Amino acid sequence: MSVSAAPIRTGAVLADLLPASRTRDIALVVGGAALTGVAAQIAVPIIGSPVPVSGQTFAALLVGTALGARRGFLSLALYAMAGMAGVPWFAQATSGYGMPSFGYILGMLLAATVVGALARRGADRSVLRTAGTMALGSLIIYAVGVPYLALATGMSLSQAIAAGLTPFLIGDLLKAALAMGALPTAWKLVGRKG
Repeated sequence: MSVSAAPIRTGAVLADLLPASRTRDIALVVGGAALTGVAAQIAVPIIGSPVPVSGQTFAALLVGTALGARRGFLSLALYAMAGMAGVPWFAQATSGYGMPSFGYILGMLLAATVVGALARRGADRSVLRTAGTMALGSLIIYAVGVPYLALATGMSLSQAIAAGLTPFLIGDLLKAALAMGALPTAWKLVGRKG
């Protein structure tokens, strides 16, 4: 006779599987910010664009989804504030808020919050729902990042789309595919489905 684990309520995210405490929440927020900072160092410059391809967008969406809206927001807020204060952990070891790509960081803050809220509703428990969640998160990042890029550089909106969106679409598909496999698999590994 096999005993299966009781399913976790839909309002849970992966981080909620850890024993609850204030220390846990602080560690998750700091860890999410650090993960995003480390992932940002995986960066490849794009010819003709002031924005590199980096791992930070994937990390930000993963942090939001795994931690939930509140902790995801706090984690990305810590990442943004520390980077603005001079910690060189934005893409390519940069910091500050005057760079043309800072709008993407603001977009990641918002996206982590939205995907975290969706994850609390079970959006990370199947491949298709995870794909939709990651697509929406990416769309939010671009919706903030591309206009900021245009304003910061004096580009027209079409130039900003060409420099700050189009070159990244294939990479975003690959990142979404990773998330589509990783998040539902993580739920299966813990033996619980939403």
